Amino acid sequence: MPTVLEEGQYSFIFFSSDKGEPPHIHVKHERRIAKFWLTPVVLAKNKGFASHELNKITRIIAEHEGFFLEKWHEYFNA
Repeated sequence: MPTVLEEGQYSFIFFSSDKGEPPHIHVKHERRIAKFWLTPVVLAKNKGFASHELNKITRIIAEHEGFFLEKWHEYFNA
């Protein structure tokens, strides 16, 4: 479960078992976790984040979308 980026209280990670799925990133903080597709940036799943946090996280992911895609392809050799 590599951490790709930490920004503020949020950790952005991949799960090794995600290979074979379209590019996406998971974000976690404490016991909360969400999954976002990367192209386009869209929330896929949410467990515990409030809507105002999801808006902030969406902006962070959109700002780093290219970086996350690059890291996705490096990690999964896609």
